[in-house]
Amino acid sequence: MSVTRWWLIRHAPVPNPTGAIFGASDPVADTSDWAAASALAATLPDPAVWLTSPLRRSRQTARALHPGADPLVEAALAEQNFGAWEGLSHDIVAARHPDAAARFWEDPAANAPPEGESFAAVMARTAEALIRLTATHAEQNLIAVIHGGSIRAAAALALDLTPTAALRLRVDHWSLTRLDHHATADGSGSWSVGCVNRLPGRDAAGR
Repeated sequence: MSVTRWWLIRHAPVPNPTGAIFGASDPVADTSDWAAASALAATLPDPAVWLTSPLRRSRQTARALHPGADPLVEAALAEQNFGAWEGLSHDIVAARHPDAAARFWEDPAANAPPEGESFAAVMARTAEALIRLTATHAEQNLIAVIHGGSIRAAAALALDLTPTAALRLRVDHWSLTRLDHHATADGSGSWSVGCVNRLPGRDAAGR
């Protein structure tokens, strides 16, 4: 049985004093936490195929972890697009768009913000990307420096979670989530989960 290993990393934090919503927006990340970067980098395999989303915070974090990497850019692993709410705080959204906000929060996994996409849609495109890239890079290590939403979506694929259940997963900045795909000769396969949201320098118990 062949194994393809995924190392999913959430990008470094983005300074956000106003609590703005950003998904498809492209703010700059703060990658100055050298201790977190070095501790995380020390756990990563070499050689590996590196991937990022098209967003700057993803690419900046990949460079901080491996300055010599030349990552593949995969648009399907980008963060959820919050459409007309990008750049606004939740309080401003509630004040300016009360009806749309109320509808969204009735089912935030299935409903999309105006001009945006739902988390369920993020799950669908992320699953397609993982299956495609697993087949393309079979039996290799794939390090994807991406986003909280797309990491939750990837874990949901491995764990067979609903969109609502997947939104309960915590995914911190600089955290590692490990997924393995086990392929079989008949073309079928299965996923296993090594860890979710492991932070640099902490053991499996979170200490």
